Amino acid sequence: EVQLQASGGGLVQAGESLRLSCSASGFSFADYGIGWFRQAPGKEREGVSHITPIDGDTYYADSVKGRFTISSDNAKRTVYLQMRSLKPEDTAVYYCAALGPNGPDDTVATYRPWAWGQGTLVTVSS
Repeated sequence: EVQLQASGGGLVQAGESLRLSCSASGFSFADYGIGWFRQAPGKEREGVSHITPIDGDTYYADSVKGRFTISSDNAKRTVYLQMRSLKPEDTAVYYCAALGPNGPDDTVATYRPWAWGQGTLVTVSS
């Protein structure tokens, strides 16, 4: 059974940091990507950052570049999202997902989710 377990959310003040974790099981960690997505109240879910653990390729949305860092611990089958300089607009439920390519020319930036974990709430107060 494919499982993705996100954790690490919480309430912080603007400018502070949080680290989210996504533990994966039930599929070959090296064959896919892992992505973080978020959904703020009243808004559509958006991609935040992706990584392919086998080679460390990464993707970041423009809104988080320079503030968020994605990394993976392949031995633990866990992907982390280090979030720094948090802003109130980062407030959202954050989800992790297993990602896969749609074709041979896809890069980690264009991988699509095929399995989702439950969300973890991040609230940033001003």
